[in-house]
Amino acid sequence: MKRLAILGASGHGKVVADAAELSGWDEVVFYDDAWPVIETNGNWPVQGGSRELIESLGRYDGVVVAIGDSTVRLEKLTELEAGNASLVVIIHPSAQVSRYARVSPGTVIFANSAVNAGAELGKGCIINTGSVVEHDCRLADGVHVSPNAALAGGVVVGRASWIGIGAAVKQLVSIGDGVVVGMGAVVTRNLSDGVVAFGNPARPT
Repeated sequence: MKRLAILGASGHGKVVADAAELSGWDEVVFYDDAWPVIETNGNWPVQGGSRELIESLGRYDGVVVAIGDSTVRLEKLTELEAGNASLVVIIHPSAQVSRYARVSPGTVIFANSAVNAGAELGKGCIINTGSVVEHDCRLADGVHVSPNAALAGGVVVGRASWIGIGAAVKQLVSIGDGVVVGMGAVVTRNLSDGVVAFGNPARPT
C-alpha cells in the first residue's frame, strides 16, 4: 500500500489529494498547523501539524507540500528535506508530461496541463489545471503557473514567481524572482525581480 502525506489542508490540498489518488496512491492523509482545530479536509483526515508529520515520516512512502504561498511552501519543503522526507512529484493522469522534461521533487502537475520536451521544473512548483509549459522552459523552485496560463518556448521564470490565471508569456522571455504576473496578462518583455505586472502588454505597476 502506497501512503502519501500532504502538508497543507487547503482547497489546493484537496486538488493535490485527488490527483494523487487518481495517479495510484492508496492512502492520502493531511497534516496542517491549524490542527486540531481542523480535523478533516474534504474527504481526507488531518492527523497533526508540521511537527507531527516530521515525527511520522517513516510511515509514508511520499510527502508533498500543498501550500499556495510559494515562500511558505519552499520553507516547509526545506524543513521536510532536513528531516529526510521522501518528497515526491504528483502528476494528474490527464496531464501530458514529456519524458524529456525534468521535474524536481515536491512539484505538482494538475489535470489537462502540458509540460513539453526540454522543460525543467524546480522543487515545489505548481503547474495548475490546463496550463502549458512549453519546450525548454526553465522554472526555478516554487513557481506557480495558474490555470490556463501558457509559457511559450524557452521562457525562464525565477524563484517563487506567480503566473496568473490565463496569462501568456512570449517565447524566450525571462521573469525574475518573486514576480507576480496578473490574470490574463500578456508578457512580451523581460520582468525584473519582485515586480507586479498586468495588462496587454504587461507592464510593472
